Amino acid sequence: MLFFELTCTAYIKKDISFKESFEIISKYISFSMAMDEKLKALHEGKNFKHYVFGGLLPVEHDKVYKQGNSYQFSIRSLDEYLIDTLFKKLRENINYEFLQVVQTSKRKIKQSFISELYTATPTIITTENRLFWTMEKDGDILRLQKQLHDNLEKKYKAFYGEEIRVEQNFIQLLEVKNRVPQNIEIKKDGKRVRFFGNKFRIVPHEDEVSQKLAFLALGAGLGEKNSFGGGFCLGRGLGL
Repeated sequence: MLFFELTCTAYIKKDISFKESFEIISKYISFSMAMDEKLKALHEGKNFKHYVFGGLLPVEHDKVYKQGNSYQFSIRSLDEYLIDTLFKKLRENINYEFLQVVQTSKRKIKQSFISELYTATPTIITTENRLFWTMEKDGDILRLQKQLHDNLEKKYKAFYGEEIRVEQNFIQLLEVKNRVPQNIEIKKDGKRVRFFGNKFRIVPHEDEVSQKLAFLALGAGLGEKNSFGGGFCLGRGLGL
């Protein structure tokens, strides 16, 4: 298994607050995808997008990214065509009012043993009653683990076109790191919408299937709303 990562250097055209930064990056990626017919169809479809991105770094102490400064963010995908296309299109997308990607670098990451996953951005899961899973509103850790696992299984099947044979949940240990729910905020139909999520530390099982799903979480994101920046993971282990 492989995933591909773009490290993007972005020049900031006007001040951007931390809370609006995810929507701004998401729209910039979407506009760039729309410049390619194949990626435009992927973006407009209702299926998995197979990519995830992280926030702007470094984070400013006052949580405002400053006009005239440059910051970096990363995009990961299972789909090399998507990464190769964005490698060019992100820099060609020059009319966006908030930022301009001025440099991109690509690397290929091969599967290696993962001892731990850390979610750098909120991981979002929708429960059966259409609410977002939080410790306060739900608190069922086993159901959370099942939904995180099932989501990765579906992503695997959607991208590779085959079922993955599972004997156990890929999560051996899950730790909720935040005291209060985290959120990603976007504007939809003229209204502000918040997706509530959590930051996790996850220890995956060591068997082959669990390791594949943990690697998939790194390459395509954990949980839902990955194209808005949800579930961007960092890994610890061999080769990471």
